[in-house]
This record gives sequence, structure tokens and C-alpha cells, in this order.
Amino acid sequence: MAVADRRTTTHPADTPTTRPRTTTPVALGLALAVLATLVWSGSFVTSRALGDSVPPVQHAFWRWVVALTVVAPFGARRAWRQRELIRRHLGFVLLASLLGVTVYNTLVNQAGVTTPAANMGMIMAASPVLMAVFERAGGVRLGARRIAGLLTACTGVLLLVGGGASFSAGDLWMIAAACSFGSYSALLRRRPAGLDGAAFLFTTFLAGTVLLLPAQGVSLAVQGGFTPTTGTVLPLLYVGVASSAVAFFAWNKAISLIGPTRAGVVYYLQPVCVALLSWVLLAEPTGWAQAGCMTLILGGVVLGAGARR
Repeated sequence: MAVADRRTTTHPADTPTTRPRTTTPVALGLALAVLATLVWSGSFVTSRALGDSVPPVQHAFWRWVVALTVVAPFGARRAWRQRELIRRHLGFVLLASLLGVTVYNTLVNQAGVTTPAANMGMIMAASPVLMAVFERAGGVRLGARRIAGLLTACTGVLLLVGGGASFSAGDLWMIAAACSFGSYSALLRRRPAGLDGAAFLFTTFLAGTVLLLPAQGVSLAVQGGFTPTTGTVLPLLYVGVASSAVAFFAWNKAISLIGPTRAGVVYYLQPVCVALLSWVLLAEPTGWAQAGCMTLILGGVVLGAGARR
């Protein structure tokens, strides 16, 4: 009787305690991925708006200086406490810094000189495909529903690009940026166990800014500096605080909770957000064809992001 009592009392108690542990991290991860995507959408509009007034490399350099200032109070001390762990994995940290900080945003800023913000967002939507390829190569099974959502959203992006986007040199810079960001996101799955999120952000921001120093010097010598005004300083504060410190922390945490493929499906929201923001803020045209493609993208996001692991 004692054995029977234990079976009847423990089994029902196990069911409600295990479900929140599996659903809550997924919901939190999806919310953080959406937050990062929305904030980054604004940074594409900013890159386009500053394309004529701030040289791309200087835009990236001051963005990360601002981001370092914001993250330092939270991450510098933690990074110092974990310096031995960081030193043992210095190769990983430097590669993540190069891809996610030094190269990615500099390429985005360079593209913003000649490419409309809506095009930038649409091309960047190719990066989730690369995230999925890397994750599948690492042995992760994606599942039929997630693949279907990925393909649906990707179809919407291809129709959106093919329906009216004029190809330019800036689009090539954006393709390179998409490859860099997709590689960075896939690399996050290999972040050393025990490395604190704030410490990782501070370390990569610092290393990425240092790696930008030679290019910053060349840009100042060849192109000269820019004049600090309200129209240049406020956008740099936005990309430094929101698009760097807040969005990168949210995205890195989302990757750790739900993986790069599911977060990548959410990332397909970006061309929709960028197109709407560029229409409102920069008066870039958006028609019914674009709206239909955006609906297709949103459907793919809902389908793929809701798939079970």
C-alpha cells in the first residue's frame, strides 16, 4: 500500500512542475529575439540616415565606444573575475568579436551609403538560412515545422527582393554583412560554459573596438572627421545603447535559450520592421506587393518559431 500511495501522489505532482521549465525558457527566448530584431531594425534606418554625414568606419567605432561605456559598469568587473576562463578561450572571443562587432556593423554602415534601408533589411533576412545550415551541420535536427516556417519566410523575402529591389554595390556589402552575422549567431552556441553574459558582451565589445582602431585611423586620415550635431550624436547614442548593449545582450541570451535556428526564424521580422520604419521616417516607398510579401514572412515566423524542439 505504501508503494501504491507513493506512485499515486508523486506522479501527478511531477507533471505541472516540469511543463513550466520547458515552456518558459522558450517563451522568454522568443521574446528576447523579437526585442533584438525590433531594435536592430531601427539601426538599419540609422545607418541609412547617417550614410552621407558620418563615414561608415567612424560610425561603427563610436557606436562601440558608446556601447562599451554602457556595458562597462556591469561587465568589466565580471570579465576581470573570469579573466582566466576568457584567456583559455581567447580564440573564440576574438573570432566572435571580429564577426559580430568589427566586421558586421561596419559592413552594414558601408551598405547604408548607397542602399535603401528596406533593401538592407530584406537582404539581412538571408542570415537565418545560414544559421540553420550551421546548426544542422552541428547535428541539430530542425524538424519539419521549423523548416517549413523557414522556407515560407524565405520565400516572402525572395519575392520581396525580386519584386522591385534594384541591385547595387551596397547590396553586396549587405550580403557580406548577412554572412558575418549568421556566422556570429551560429558561433554563439559554442560559448564557453560558465562565461557570464555581461562579461562576454564587455569582452567582445572591447576586443571588437580595438580591432577597429586601425581602420578608424585610416578613415580619419583619408576622409576626415564628422561634425557632432544633434542629427549625428543622437543616432549614435541610439545604436550604441539600444542596438549594441541592449539588443546584443537580448540576442545572445535568446540564442542560449532557443538556439540560432528558431531565433533566426524570428529574425525574419526584420525586413517587415525596417520597411515600415523606412517608409515612416525616410519616406521610402512601400506598396501592396511588399505588404503581401511581409504577410508571408510573418506567417513563416509564426509557423517556424512555434515549432517544438
